[in-house]
Amino acid sequence: MGVELKLTDRELPVSPAFVDYLAHVVDGRPFADHEWGDQLSEKLNYAQRDLVQRAPKDAGRVMADPRGRAAIARSYHWLLALLSGNQNALRELQLKFHFINVIGIPRTGGSYLTKELYLALGIDPTTVHNALAHDGFPEAGPFQLNEASNSWIVSLQTMAEYLVMVESFFGNRPRHSGKIVVPKKLTKGIYAGGFFHRVLGEAVEHIVTLRHPVASCMSTYEKSGGLPANGRFALRSNIEEWCRRDLAYVGISGENLAQMDYFDVYLRYWEQYHLYIATTGLSANRDLKVVVYGKERLEDLGRSFHRRYDSRATPGEFKVFGTARERHPDWMQRAQPVIERVQLPFPVDQIMEAW
Repeated sequence: MGVELKLTDRELPVSPAFVDYLAHVVDGRPFADHEWGDQLSEKLNYAQRDLVQRAPKDAGRVMADPRGRAAIARSYHWLLALLSGNQNALRELQLKFHFINVIGIPRTGGSYLTKELYLALGIDPTTVHNALAHDGFPEAGPFQLNEASNSWIVSLQTMAEYLVMVESFFGNRPRHSGKIVVPKKLTKGIYAGGFFHRVLGEAVEHIVTLRHPVASCMSTYEKSGGLPANGRFALRSNIEEWCRRDLAYVGISGENLAQMDYFDVYLRYWEQYHLYIATTGLSANRDLKVVVYGKERLEDLGRSFHRRYDSRATPGEFKVFGTARERHPDWMQRAQPVIERVQLPFPVDQIMEAW
């Protein structure tokens, strides 16, 4: 019996981030305006909204260029390979590229480490497209089934597009120990740990960044416009949207969320995020490194990147400020039971420094 399924780009449209990447390629524009590595920026990021608005116009130029059409066709080839479990295609990818993923809840030092990896490899981070380097792409998250959208399929398709970006940007880079190194800030990797592990290969390196929940909550509300005056949760930034989405996944409605204390919402998000590390297949990786937020620890790890790739450079300064207990001592007490519940082999003493 033969069954043929036909899906077109109407059902599986190209993502705006991939269109933007290809528009730069066909226009001959360098990726010279990407500041994803700025550790101290507290500005809200509206880049995704802008990409969506520009995508229809950019897509016309991309499809009018043979390179753009070939790249899009290649992405659907990768999508078919992922859908069908094409192990030969994955083996070729894994033999050529060595992936190093920096994984951690937002505001835990991942951008700094990813930036240092690129610098150690002799690549200016500002010349690397945001979707290729940073944490919004490929897409992964709690399962959602909406009108004309299945989040599992979205993860497969954006992974396929990411692999085309990797082939395009890194394909002719120098090899280290026989492979081309591909750094990636992969915040969303915890939602589909087994998927990323199997696609990127058994040799993939994962660097997990940790930070005390009070400190990371403070950094989150500072980036999102400050702690709301009424102390309740507000939805203003990408990180706050991820909090809402993750809590909705376990049954907390938007109405309830709006009445909840800001830190209670964040603490629940922090706990769920770290439990995913243990339950989605990420922790099965044989090369999992954990680093806790802190000036010396992150700079030491950055220094090791430069030694490893013989860059003869020194890492940039990692800036830290006052500890969280100085501003929210009551939150410190509320966080303690949650930290204890997340029973993973984390260096708790370092986390409790609360930088």
